[in-house]
Amino acid sequence: MNQLVIFNLKPEMAKEFKEAAIKSLHLSLKEEGNLDMKLFVDVNDENILYVYSRWKNQKVYTWHSDQTYTKDLQKLAAISLAATPKVFKLGETKPLPAYDTQHKNVENEKEILFFIFKFKEGYKEKIIEQFENHILNTRKEYGNLLFDLYTIEGVNNELVVYEEWKSKSDIFDIHFKQPYAVKTGELMNEAVIGDLEQYMHFVKEIK
Repeated sequence: MNQLVIFNLKPEMAKEFKEAAIKSLHLSLKEEGNLDMKLFVDVNDENILYVYSRWKNQKVYTWHSDQTYTKDLQKLAAISLAATPKVFKLGETKPLPAYDTQHKNVENEKEILFFIFKFKEGYKEKIIEQFENHILNTRKEYGNLLFDLYTIEGVNNELVVYEEWKSKSDIFDIHFKQPYAVKTGELMNEAVIGDLEQYMHFVKEIK
């Protein structure tokens, strides 16, 4: 199972919660059932945190939820959050997420993006079908480190894209100009509700 959780922190509690989240992250990564976990902060708002995690199955995630460090973080969240956290239960699409990427480690800081977008009724299958080709081509681009598309459990008009790039120029100056990206963009402009940029969340990984 895959999950993305977004925390909106009270400014006065942000430092304490981040420190606790980092501690929980390190302990969670040692769990046998954890496949991956990453902690990010929004580059435009240091009070917004993103936690992306992958688990072998629901059973191991339930075990994780029962651990002392997880419960301690939940207790701290009760007094640290400015709003209810947004929890996205992520479902995999085709091609499957490429967790082990060839260029995962780079010398310079990566550009990381969560694109969480809503679309009009009747477009879900069209968008997913177009992204199958889009993803295969994007992963071949020199500047791309990771590109995955997820559905959201229980939600029919929203999808999540998780991207990692060597630089922002690789996204805007190169990727968006590729023929397949242009075709995807045309469909997205037709299908997505509102301006595409409002759904782009650039983040920075913290460890």
